[in-house]
Amino acid sequence: MTLRSLSLLCLLPVAPAAAQMAEISMNFGQSLFRNERLGTSIPGASQFFKVKDGFRIGARLTFNSYRFMGHEIVYAYSRSKLGLTDSSEQVGMPTHQYGYNLLIYVTPEGAPVRPFVTGGGHFSSFYPPGTSVYSGTGVTKFGANYGAGLKVKVSPLFLVRIDIRDYVTTKPFDLYDKKGALHQIEASAGLGVHF
Repeated sequence: MTLRSLSLLCLLPVAPAAAQMAEISMNFGQSLFRNERLGTSIPGASQFFKVKDGFRIGARLTFNSYRFMGHEIVYAYSRSKLGLTDSSEQVGMPTHQYGYNLLIYVTPEGAPVRPFVTGGGHFSSFYPPGTSVYSGTGVTKFGANYGAGLKVKVSPLFLVRIDIRDYVTTKPFDLYDKKGALHQIEASAGLGVHF
């Protein structure tokens, strides 16, 4: 085997990797809840617990493995409010979310503007008011999510992105009269680095 042939064999694994791109991004926005009635403390009660919209901050690690496809690992922290229907008194309720999403792009890798659709699985850990992640009182619910977004390169290093996603889970906490699924809609924008 010649030196030239050996050099080409060594470069073969590098050729596909050169076309692949990774991104790290931070995003900020809101968690908008739909079907927000969580349930009642006693069966048949007229007052029920309801979760209110709150802020959201998150991070994403994206690996674009093909021209029109990518994989994403997601973490987000949300802080919403929990209260009774007929009461103005509300208390903070934290939620930690982890997940995986598949991204399908409309334009190929390298394009300055990349709209996409996405879907995946996640789990959300809801914590009762007055508790934290260290209290051991969180309730974890598995679910699915779907949505769409847009990535725009603003420089050779930076990109901005906008995401709209619906995270669907069963309702948390040990309450009565639960009906339907909880929809936590993400509306966020962020800044990322691609390399």
